Amino acid sequence: MMGKGQELYRKAKNLIPGGTMLLSKRPEMFLPEAWPSYYDRAKGCEVWDLDGNRYKDVSIMGIGTNILGYAHEEIDEAVHNAISKSNMSTFNCPEEVWLAERLIELHPWADMARFARSGGEANAIAIRIARAASGKEKVAICGYHGWHDWYLATNLGTGDGLGNHLLPGLEPAGVPKGLEGSTVPFSYNDFDTLLKIVQEQDIGVIKMEVSRNYGPENNFLQKVRDLATEKGIILIFDECTSGFRQSFGGIHKIYEVEPDMAMFGKALGNGYALTAVIGKRAIMESAQKTFISSTFWTERIGPTAALKTLEVMERQRSWEIITQKGKFLQQSWKRLASTHGLDINVTGLPALSVFSFQSENALAYKTLITQEMLKKGFLASNCVYLSTAHTDQILEDYLSELDGLFNTIAKLERHDISLDEVLKNPICHGGFKRLN
Repeated sequence: MMGKGQELYRKAKNLIPGGTMLLSKRPEMFLPEAWPSYYDRAKGCEVWDLDGNRYKDVSIMGIGTNILGYAHEEIDEAVHNAISKSNMSTFNCPEEVWLAERLIELHPWADMARFARSGGEANAIAIRIARAASGKEKVAICGYHGWHDWYLATNLGTGDGLGNHLLPGLEPAGVPKGLEGSTVPFSYNDFDTLLKIVQEQDIGVIKMEVSRNYGPENNFLQKVRDLATEKGIILIFDECTSGFRQSFGGIHKIYEVEPDMAMFGKALGNGYALTAVIGKRAIMESAQKTFISSTFWTERIGPTAALKTLEVMERQRSWEIITQKGKFLQQSWKRLASTHGLDINVTGLPALSVFSFQSENALAYKTLITQEMLKKGFLASNCVYLSTAHTDQILEDYLSELDGLFNTIAKLERHDISLDEVLKNPICHGGFKRLN
């Protein structure tokens, strides 16, 4: 029988273009035709679907938003108290000033902050400010930075510049062709390509993720910093994903390389919508030369949640907990793969760990894991976004189930059994695809 979640998703595809608001939450990215799709409630690292089934979330954990777990009581209480005083008013909420002060305290190189509610907005704000400050239009990018025109312009013309930046198949339909050439991609740890771009084009801004799949090699980050300083280019670190996962603040603090601007999101509000752009005064003041403004950036829930989240993170030292757990998972994946003779590649920050099979059937194996783990009460695929709510026992139980699945996948690789015998659902999507 089809579950309530799949029934609702069938309806959603007729009502919502693309089915969901976020590509990463499309059921086709997990288990086509069988993913529960919608939740009734969530607590800690557990999620209940519309049919009342309970799952341990060892998957994307709210797309990495809930470092402290779902429905954290202290944070929810702070938000409830804020709502009781009204989420909106003709006046501004004082929490936004207190939060700006706190983030600058954590990043002494910065002097000012602006807030939004989504990562794409924060990226667009940072680019607008940086272009206004530099007086130049061209941006060199490395990493994932949202959905706005300035970013998708990378794919205008020939080629698939963003295909090398995590997500293949993105068509820049609707992006003005006049933006062609305004955003130029370079690959992580490839300093020579960035140097060539800067030498040949009038680059005003370099925007990059500090680390995503791999760490810097050959002093890469410092070389980028030195190049930006030498050429008068504004350097932006996008820490919407990486922030607060390996240090109390941006992970650039670990590498001791300071940007001119940085963005934070996802984990900053532990699931409540709040993103931040911080930067040096001379650059941030350029926001007043352009127009950047939005009604719901002034609501009270986001900054209230962020302030309480920072308080709990600091007390628990959450970044140390999830990093330790992530290192344990990465080592365990490698051990299981070695035991069963499988070739896998393990990447990502420890708290955002990913493994991939080095096989032409990699997506099929990922789908199989999701299919079988769902039966055992786990939301799982080939990645785990960790939270402090993931207990050692939950991770041990997850690895025990994965052990048996790796054994099955090893048999598939040896052709002892066929995919048709074990895979009962269509193979998951691996990039952007238009839904029919």
